[in-house]
Amino acid sequence: MDKDYRKYNEVSELLKVLAHPVRLCIVKGLLEKGKCNVTYMQNCLDMPQSTISQHIQKLKSAKIIEGERNGLEINYKVCDERVEKLIELLLKEED
Repeated sequence: MDKDYRKYNEVSELLKVLAHPVRLCIVKGLLEKGKCNVTYMQNCLDMPQSTISQHIQKLKSAKIIEGERNGLEINYKVCDERVEKLIELLLKEED
């Protein structure tokens, strides 16, 4: 066992950000759709835009997702391969 646990800090922070049902739902939805904007997420999740934006900000700060501006619209997508693999493993549908 490695007693230098500080090197696990980044992964721990990543897991903390993902440890919220709405953020998990957003990430899973982005992986399924490829990319989408806040309005689309708002309609799917039936939540206020401000709530979605707060969750988006946390995901962006953790570098889990990134936004691409297209005029007034920002489309978000997952940009961390580790998260993609993790979500696939944890939330894969049973056949």
